[in-house]
Amino acid sequence: MLQSIVHYGIHFGLPLLVAFIFFRSNWKTAYLIMIATMLIDLDHLLASPVFDPGRCSINFHPLHTYYAMAVYVGLLFFKKTRILGIGLVIHIIADATDCWMMTV
Repeated sequence: MLQSIVHYGIHFGLPLLVAFIFFRSNWKTAYLIMIATMLIDLDHLLASPVFDPGRCSINFHPLHTYYAMAVYVGLLFFKKTRILGIGLVIHIIADATDCWMMTV
Protein backbone atom coordinates (compact mmCIF):
# COMPACT_ATOMS: atom_id res chain seq x y z
CA MET A 1 0.00 0.00 0.00
CA LEU A 2 2.73 2.47 1.00
CA GLN A 3 4.70 1.53 -2.13
CA SER A 4 1.72 2.41 -4.36
CA ILE A 5 1.15 5.71 -2.57
CA VAL A 6 4.81 6.69 -2.97
CA HIS A 7 4.96 5.45 -6.58
CA TYR A 8 1.86 7.26 -7.80
CA GLY A 9 2.59 10.26 -5.61
CA ILE A 10 5.86 10.70 -7.47
CA HIS A 11 4.25 9.96 -10.85
CA PHE A 12 1.46 12.51 -10.48
CA GLY A 13 2.43 14.82 -7.61
CA LEU A 14 6.05 15.60 -8.41
CA PRO A 15 5.36 16.65 -12.03
CA LEU A 16 2.56 18.90 -10.77
CA LEU A 17 4.87 20.49 -8.21
CA VAL A 18 7.68 20.95 -10.77
CA ALA A 19 5.27 22.34 -13.38
CA PHE A 20 3.76 24.81 -10.94
CA ILE A 21 7.08 26.00 -9.50
CA PHE A 22 9.29 26.13 -12.61
CA PHE A 23 6.80 26.57 -15.47
CA ARG A 24 4.21 28.74 -13.72
CA SER A 25 3.04 30.62 -16.81
CA ASN A 26 2.39 27.37 -18.70
CA TRP A 27 2.09 24.92 -15.82
CA LYS A 28 -0.89 23.05 -17.27
CA THR A 29 0.90 22.33 -20.53
CA ALA A 30 4.11 21.39 -18.73
CA TYR A 31 2.18 19.07 -16.41
CA LEU A 32 0.38 17.36 -19.30
CA ILE A 33 3.66 16.81 -21.15
CA MET A 34 5.25 15.31 -18.04
CA ILE A 35 2.22 13.07 -17.44
CA ALA A 36 2.39 11.95 -21.08
CA THR A 37 5.83 10.49 -20.38
CA MET A 38 4.02 7.60 -18.70
CA LEU A 39 3.66 6.27 -22.22
CA ILE A 40 7.11 4.74 -21.81
CA ASP A 41 5.31 2.11 -19.75
CA LEU A 42 4.02 0.69 -23.02
CA ASP A 43 7.24 -1.32 -23.05
CA HIS A 44 5.70 -3.40 -20.27
CA LEU A 45 3.53 -4.97 -22.97
CA LEU A 46 6.66 -6.74 -24.23
CA ALA A 47 7.10 -8.60 -20.93
CA SER A 48 5.47 -11.80 -19.82
CA PRO A 49 3.61 -11.40 -17.56
CA VAL A 50 2.79 -7.82 -18.47
CA PHE A 51 2.48 -6.84 -14.80
CA ASP A 52 4.52 -8.44 -12.05
CA PRO A 53 4.37 -6.59 -8.72
CA GLY A 54 7.63 -8.21 -7.61
CA ARG A 55 9.62 -7.16 -10.68
CA CYS A 56 11.86 -4.12 -10.81
CA SER A 57 11.28 -2.39 -14.14
CA ILE A 58 14.65 -0.61 -14.06
CA ASN A 59 16.94 -2.20 -16.64
CA PHE A 60 14.30 -4.85 -17.38
CA HIS A 61 12.04 -3.10 -19.89
CA PRO A 62 13.62 -1.52 -23.01
CA LEU A 63 12.55 2.06 -22.21
CA HIS A 64 13.69 1.65 -18.60
CA THR A 65 17.30 0.68 -19.35
CA TYR A 66 20.35 2.63 -18.31
CA TYR A 67 20.94 3.55 -21.98
CA ALA A 68 17.44 5.02 -22.23
CA MET A 69 17.98 6.86 -18.96
CA ALA A 70 21.12 8.47 -20.38
CA VAL A 71 19.01 9.79 -23.27
CA TYR A 72 16.38 11.09 -20.82
CA VAL A 73 19.04 12.96 -18.86
CA GLY A 74 20.44 14.31 -22.14
CA LEU A 75 17.04 15.81 -22.95
CA LEU A 76 17.40 18.04 -19.89
CA PHE A 77 20.19 20.03 -21.55
CA PHE A 78 18.07 21.36 -24.43
CA LYS A 79 15.37 23.94 -23.86
CA LYS A 80 12.99 22.40 -26.42
CA THR A 81 13.12 18.96 -24.79
CA ARG A 82 13.62 19.93 -21.14
CA ILE A 83 10.02 19.40 -19.96
CA LEU A 84 9.92 16.01 -21.66
CA GLY A 85 13.25 15.10 -20.07
CA ILE A 86 12.06 16.16 -16.63
CA GLY A 87 8.95 14.02 -16.98
CA LEU A 88 10.97 11.00 -18.09
CA VAL A 89 13.49 11.39 -15.28
CA ILE A 90 10.67 11.72 -12.74
CA HIS A 91 9.10 8.58 -14.19
CA ILE A 92 12.35 6.67 -13.73
CA ILE A 93 12.69 8.02 -10.18
CA ALA A 94 9.20 6.70 -9.38
CA ASP A 95 10.08 3.28 -10.79
CA ALA A 96 13.45 3.23 -9.04
CA THR A 97 11.71 3.99 -5.77
CA ASP A 98 9.62 0.86 -6.33
CA CYS A 99 12.78 -1.20 -6.78
CA TRP A 100 14.32 0.28 -3.66
CA MET A 101 11.18 -0.33 -1.59
CA MET A 102 11.14 -3.99 -2.68
CA THR A 103 14.56 -4.51 -1.17
CA VAL A 104 13.83 -2.82 2.17
